[in-house]
Amino acid sequence: MNKVLVSLLLTLGITGLAHAAGDAAAGQGKVAVCGACHGADGNSVAPNFPKLAGQGERYLLKQLHDIKSGGRQVVEMTGLLDNLSEQDLADIAAYFSSQQMSVGAADPKLVERGEALFRGGKLEEGMPACTGCHSPNGAGLDAAGFPQLGGQHAGYVAKQLTAFREGERTNDGDNAIMRTIAGKLSNKDIEAVSSYVQGLH
Repeated sequence: MNKVLVSLLLTLGITGLAHAAGDAAAGQGKVAVCGACHGADGNSVAPNFPKLAGQGERYLLKQLHDIKSGGRQVVEMTGLLDNLSEQDLADIAAYFSSQQMSVGAADPKLVERGEALFRGGKLEEGMPACTGCHSPNGAGLDAAGFPQLGGQHAGYVAKQLTAFREGERTNDGDNAIMRTIAGKLSNKDIEAVSSYVQGLH
């Protein structure tokens, strides 16, 4: 019976051995520097810095690893993670994940187009709906490492979609899921869907 359970957990990828378990309470004491750009509770007020509050712990930890290793280039974070341990990163991810993301508002003129893209994709061009990975309410899917989009700053989302489209951001895995999807979005599409998710909750 134990062998069957272990096999099942390995098959599902739920081993918990790959990373240290994060401690949100410990993480609160490690985010002072982060707060300068992302806000003390992870709700940044500047639209060029992402909100981290409420973001999936698995997603946050992956981004921290990618930024620290150089797999994801974020100029503003250069060197900030160099002296942090695996436990520090896990604790920071746990802390921000435990917070509540604030919600913004969508531009009323862009809602119809943004919603059509988010909920329906561009199937004629082979682009699936965003809801498949990021859920209908934009909450994401933490178990799979898919980020929460609902409430995120439109400016930040637009910047990331453009970076994926232009090949400037490549840490979306070997399958290049986001690079492929973003490659099917025009500038107006990106503006509309980014605005839509800012007000989604």
